[in-house]
Amino acid sequence: MKNKNLSWFAALLVFALLLWCTAATPGKIADPSTYTCAVYSTIFSLLPPVIAIVLALNTKEVYTSLLVGIASGALLYANGNLELAINTLFFNEDGGMVAKLSDSSNVGILVFLVMLGILVALMNKAGGSAAFGRWASTHIHSRAGAQFATLLLGVMIFVDDYFNCLTVGSVMRPVTDKYKISRAKLAYLIDATAAPVCIIAPISSWAAAVNSYVPAGSSMSGFEMFVRTIPFNLYALLTLYMVFFTSLLGFDFGLMKKHERNAAHGDLFTSGGEAFQNQEIKDPTEGGKFAKGKVIDLIAPMIVMIFTAIATMIWTGYLNGGTNLVEDFANCSSSESLVFAGLVTVGFLLLFYLPRRVIGFKDFMNSVPEGGKLMMPPILILVLAWTLKGMTDALGIGDFVRQAVSLNEGLMRFVPLLIFCIAIFIAFSSGTSWGTFAILVPIVVNMFSETDPTMMIVAVSAVLAGAVCVTDSNPYLDQILIDEENVILYDRERPGELADRLTVLLQPQMDEKLQKIAKAGRELAMAGHTWEVRTKILEEIL
Repeated sequence: MKNKNLSWFAALLVFALLLWCTAATPGKIADPSTYTCAVYSTIFSLLPPVIAIVLALNTKEVYTSLLVGIASGALLYANGNLELAINTLFFNEDGGMVAKLSDSSNVGILVFLVMLGILVALMNKAGGSAAFGRWASTHIHSRAGAQFATLLLGVMIFVDDYFNCLTVGSVMRPVTDKYKISRAKLAYLIDATAAPVCIIAPISSWAAAVNSYVPAGSSMSGFEMFVRTIPFNLYALLTLYMVFFTSLLGFDFGLMKKHERNAAHGDLFTSGGEAFQNQEIKDPTEGGKFAKGKVIDLIAPMIVMIFTAIATMIWTGYLNGGTNLVEDFANCSSSESLVFAGLVTVGFLLLFYLPRRVIGFKDFMNSVPEGGKLMMPPILILVLAWTLKGMTDALGIGDFVRQAVSLNEGLMRFVPLLIFCIAIFIAFSSGTSWGTFAILVPIVVNMFSETDPTMMIVAVSAVLAGAVCVTDSNPYLDQILIDEENVILYDRERPGELADRLTVLLQPQMDEKLQKIAKAGRELAMAGHTWEVRTKILEEIL
């Protein structure tokens, strides 16, 4: 109770201080061109991203964390004046949220993400991935072949990591089960291809997000920066090499070796899931109205989008003064090119799917709002990230960081390693790669964009590698909470996933399985949260 009262007292004190600052400072800026806040280019300019990082680590909620970081930046810029802070947050000409959403390049990125979501929804409904699974089941005759097919499908679906994981998992599970590949190995194959492929694919939702963080007037475009980071993204490249190596050569070690040894004897789960291994779950894309889907329905849209995007980038780069292929890509307008590629691909699918009756016109049109909903979480993160970058730019964080780094040039060679470690820590603690991008990429770009573009490439590569390194690895979830054994897990940012899982699990033949999950979950909860257990913990503390 004392702590609660102290928190209320602190909140009231802060509010009173803000009211005093509001009364003591002007609420409007007379001359924006000459205005500088009291903390400009000081260590306090680091407060907004630091606040966002700390909150993300404690709350595991990236949206609120970014918003609080933005609000703190606006208050610092306004010298504590509430009226000016609100105007700065939304209407500042350089860094406000409305200004960021008024930028044609940023809007282009958002439109591309919406179109990408539509494409994902359409390809999912078409059943092309399910057709790939059917083809694989008839053409694969070995464990190595099943693993290679899983990897191949994972590499093919590079446009979005969520779509990649959900599709590859549902499609390849029957094939890998047939050849007695453990579910742990299947999970590894999926996770080790999804994010690493997306982070080195220039045409993907991840690339579009990273492209947008390069400031206007920079020595290179966002697309050029992303492409140049690929050779330095050692984590993604080595992970893909590792997964191919271990799969094709059958080289397993550690705990994975145990899982594979047990799977060879019929135990695909190793722990707790054995009771459910004989229960078949019908894939929603198999049969029915999606049975006409073919492998080409999955491959063709990818080819069209890649070809159109590359051709448009070359054309826009030529219009912007490029004289050869390299200069064309360097000078291209990536947002315009991606929007055009997305539009062409959606139009292609309209002419490719409907005449063949792969999907109906109503299903095609329903995919438009479904695709938009699918991309709302990354869109919201992008908008907040752009605004946070605008606030930190207004506080002069770039000048401060460059001055701080230049004080000890001998440590410069270790900066990428430090950034990599920080990115790993944030991603592991907060559980979001995109949130890590949003916080760290703008800071790194500000550090080196004007002084050392080469170091900027290496440092951004370190951020991208660290952000995908251990984001999905959580020892608590791995050791305590086991999906479909003592809990039902789903992505809270995609509530539709929960509905789909419940639709399958609530079938009559799944009653026994649900009862076992509920019983195991209750036993786990009661083991650590009874009055007796809590009393013992308190006794040990006191």
